[in-house]
Amino acid sequence: MKYFLPCCKCEKLFILKLYVWRMYKFCLLAVVLWCVEANAQDSIAVAKVDTTMLVKKTDTTLIKGTTLRYDGNSFFPYSKQKERIVTYSQMAAYTTNFASLYSFWYKDYPLVKFHFFNDDGEYLQVDKVSHMFGSYIGGKTSMQMWKWAGVSKKKYVWLGGMTGLAYETVIEVMDGFSQNWGFSTGDYTANLLGTSILIGQELAWDEQRIQIKYSTHYETYSDPGLESFAVNVDGRDKLDRLFKNYNPQTYWLSANIKSFFKNANVPNWLNIAVGYGAENIVGAYNNNVIDVNGNIINADNIYPRYRQWYLAPDIDLTKIKTKSKILKTVFFVLNTFKFPAPSLELSQGKIKWNWIHF
Repeated sequence: MKYFLPCCKCEKLFILKLYVWRMYKFCLLAVVLWCVEANAQDSIAVAKVDTTMLVKKTDTTLIKGTTLRYDGNSFFPYSKQKERIVTYSQMAAYTTNFASLYSFWYKDYPLVKFHFFNDDGEYLQVDKVSHMFGSYIGGKTSMQMWKWAGVSKKKYVWLGGMTGLAYETVIEVMDGFSQNWGFSTGDYTANLLGTSILIGQELAWDEQRIQIKYSTHYETYSDPGLESFAVNVDGRDKLDRLFKNYNPQTYWLSANIKSFFKNANVPNWLNIAVGYGAENIVGAYNNNVIDVNGNIINADNIYPRYRQWYLAPDIDLTKIKTKSKILKTVFFVLNTFKFPAPSLELSQGKIKWNWIHF
């Protein structure tokens, strides 16, 4: 065995998308951290206000010259200056990302008539779940920034919640006009689902009772052929491997127990999570290798591809009480990731126990 071949013509674009999406998320998170109060916990303490005066048919009221917005749980002071900060920072992030994406990739490929591309069968659909996660977390981050500015619920839910979908949509449209790719209805459906989960919960419950989370770990391979493939596609950098390598990635639906069962005798930060991942993914559709003689050999028998389902406890870090605004912001950012914990795994028809799952 010499090395593994990626089978998908979109492999390099996928890698670039990850870089660009990471840049966009970190731009937004940088603004969140800079604002410190992005977790929207700078609301006026309800205990100090006569709440009977505040709960009205509208979500806006005026107390002692300060405009407060009520989202169903807390009151938020509105700030025109904060709204401008959020508006301009998100516009700058969008402009920077799409200009970079076009410059580094699309400009080198000819434009053609808009067309579609079916990639639904790739990577055992782990990439589709990653799209769902991307649109969810992008919208969630934007939504929290608009909350920090104190805008109305209608505005932060729809304007903030649609941010992740808008970003992904532009990329899909650009793919649709590129000769080498096409608009993926599967990717777009996954994007819609992630955004729907975000917005639907805000409209129904005024909170995210079920969150989409992500976990992964750095993985190397003892087989020199597989490691060579990983280096060529994912790079040697450990951070790159964490985001690019599908095999160690797991995507979770993490539900807060207390939010669904108010009288349950459990900590309000305790969650139960269901995860999905896959193993031995080498190419997009199958595991092809080239031997020393240059012959293409299917390696599915050597490295059988299979799906993985998980059940594990989790922690909602945003439910941990603290008076520190910095900690609240850090908890909000870290809550993007599944908390390391033991897990039950169902794969290849067997149930396995993992002492710790990253």
